Amino acid sequence: MKATEQLHRMGQSLWLDNITRGLISSGTLERYIRELSVTGLTSNPSIFDHAIRNTASYDEAIRGKIQAAQGAEKLFFDLALDDLTKAADLFRPIHDATNGADGWVSLEVSPLLADEPVKTLEAARRLFAAADRPNLFIKIPGTPPGLSAIENAIFAGIPINVTLLFSRDQYLKAAGAYMRGIERRIEAGLNPVVRSVASLFVSRWDKAVAGKEPDGLANRLGIAVAGQTYAAYRDLLASPRWTQLASQGACAQRLLWASTGTKSPKASDTLYIGALAAPDTVNTMPDATLLAFADHGQVASALPVDGGDCETVLDGFAREGIDAGKLAEQLQREGAEAFVESWNDLLLCIESKAHAPRAGAGT
Repeated sequence: MKATEQLHRMGQSLWLDNITRGLISSGTLERYIRELSVTGLTSNPSIFDHAIRNTASYDEAIRGKIQAAQGAEKLFFDLALDDLTKAADLFRPIHDATNGADGWVSLEVSPLLADEPVKTLEAARRLFAAADRPNLFIKIPGTPPGLSAIENAIFAGIPINVTLLFSRDQYLKAAGAYMRGIERRIEAGLNPVVRSVASLFVSRWDKAVAGKEPDGLANRLGIAVAGQTYAAYRDLLASPRWTQLASQGACAQRLLWASTGTKSPKASDTLYIGALAAPDTVNTMPDATLLAFADHGQVASALPVDGGDCETVLDGFAREGIDAGKLAEQLQREGAEAFVESWNDLLLCIESKAHAPRAGAGT
């Protein structure tokens, strides 16, 4: 049995952190679903920037749609929705079979709206309606300005992938926004079933402290933060507040491990997959990590519900002067800035391709 199937049987969903037109047209995504237990996928501006910049798969569509789309941003969302609706249709049988718990794809609102919750909500409404698929998450960053947009989107019945979370405290604030949205729906007599995931970024922690780790704790900080967050997730699901919501039909916002590709060349290429095996969670990973785990990954045991040795590891970093709270804020801020940079690069790339001469033109 492949290690990917072992995770699936444990109750963890494996999602692909990638989307390209060729991935779908070549049948590769369908093969991942069939052979590697992949049950969903995520996307972000960086992923689309890489896909559009480094392949010719989008060139004709860009040139054909640029006038009708009225600008690079509108054109990007047209292209992204073309890809993601096809992917959503591939995952739809899984979505239906799991009663909506799995089989999701994700599309992010413009990162330029991160500090504008009203416009973020408007964009979420528009994109979800344009996709016209029940299994498409809209990604909204779990930054302080994003929390109200998340709450209001959930209240509006829009499935949300909360992105750019880096700590237990950030996760709990995002979970609070989700629950407030559900509580408002119940008070208004609306269906409490609105799905959501909360995405905790893992590997960026270890990249941020590379060369500063205490002895014996290299590549351990991201997993420790994840363990601490997982303990908070399990505690929340057992809390009276959530138990009350669940009794009225609400569905848990699942915890998702993001940024799980190994950054350090000295660490295992499946480090964050085996260490974060946990029921009722999602692990989204790039192709290389997925294929490596299917080939030689191991599932030794599930992540302990109390986070295992996470507090001991975090204490070790604290003694070295690394303030995890401040670093989490820095990582979230830098992550938001990186998405803006990728977004701007993406739009420039689309503009460039839209006006580039066709190969062979004029010959």
